[in-house]
Amino acid sequence: MGNPIHPDTRIGHVHLKVSDVDRAEAFYRDALGFETTTRYGDGAVFMSAGGYHHHIGLNTWHSKGGQPPPHNATGLFHFAILYPDRKQLANALKRLVENDVDIGGASDHGVSEAIYLEDPDGNGIELYWDRPRDEWRHDPSGAVVMVTEPLDLRALLQEGD
Repeated sequence: MGNPIHPDTRIGHVHLKVSDVDRAEAFYRDALGFETTTRYGDGAVFMSAGGYHHHIGLNTWHSKGGQPPPHNATGLFHFAILYPDRKQLANALKRLVENDVDIGGASDHGVSEAIYLEDPDGNGIELYWDRPRDEWRHDPSGAVVMVTEPLDLRALLQEGD
């Protein structure tokens, strides 16, 4: 099996094929709050939180005017955006509500709380925060116990600014 990957390794940015870069940029800016850091003509835009070079890349290099893949096709299920705490997840939910974004689901996974949605091109997105590790449950073998239970979005909204 070899050595496992270093525990401080993280997945960096996501780069998505979209059909309309302006529409996608508006969604990620208005509904999710990302800022544009770089734009490459009318074919690509890079966006970030907090001035990083980019967390999200959007391009139409091979997909301009394209259609989302069918749900039974292989490819991206969703990518996840990790918020630092529950209050910031609540603020993200408030932004979604203010921008009339359809929410596909919301779950308490025991280790995290998550909101699920799709961007205008059908790319799945998970917005979530992790509970502190000392609050995670473990089974007798030491494995992390994860669940899928309903998340009370009204209660979550109460925690935002």
